[in-house]
Amino acid sequence: MFAKCFDPTGARHGLPTYPWRYAPDGLATKRQLRARGLRPGGQSIAAQIMRPRYRRGPLVAYLYRVDHAKPVRPMTPGKWAALAKANRARRTCPACRQDAGYVIPTSLGMCVPCAYPEEQRAA
Repeated sequence: MFAKCFDPTGARHGLPTYPWRYAPDGLATKRQLRARGLRPGGQSIAAQIMRPRYRRGPLVAYLYRVDHAKPVRPMTPGKWAALAKANRARRTCPACRQDAGYVIPTSLGMCVPCAYPEEQRAA
């Protein structure tokens, strides 16, 4: 399995490919960049890592160069306000128009007291 995922020249897969957890230093996934406060910043994919799975296709994660990454843009007051408004809308029940105090489950489409009124009366 290790040999199928090891292609540092990119001859087989088109990109330099490494096995899971064996990527060289200086390369990171988007999540790893974000944890460091960085973003890819428009650079192209430098390599990929693959994790083989039985009876299914392999898991693939793309790698970016850390030295070409740019810092994450800071949140502006307008973005903070838009995020607060979106979260408030996710907490507002469309049936009773009250803030539920939690994110309304999409499976119900409304707050729990509105979805199950008979059970609320019994309690």
